[in-house]
Amino acid sequence: MYPRIRDLREDKDMTQKEIAKYLGMSQTGYSKYETGENDIPTAILIRLARFYKTSIDYLLGETDIPTRYK
Repeated sequence: MYPRIRDLREDKDMTQKEIAKYLGMSQTGYSKYETGENDIPTAILIRLARFYKTSIDYLLGETDIPTRYK
């Protein structure tokens, strides 16, 4: 499960459909990332990290520090 991508989306008051559109995919496909039913491909992780201005490690729960390295 990837709770951080759900939390970040909700913090921005966005729907799964809106994020899915940004990523060029269906809402159902994106939903499967949030629930952990499907692993998130690297390219999607990069786009989400850039969108939320955070690190991939933060998205994956490997760190509690959301700041991206420059």
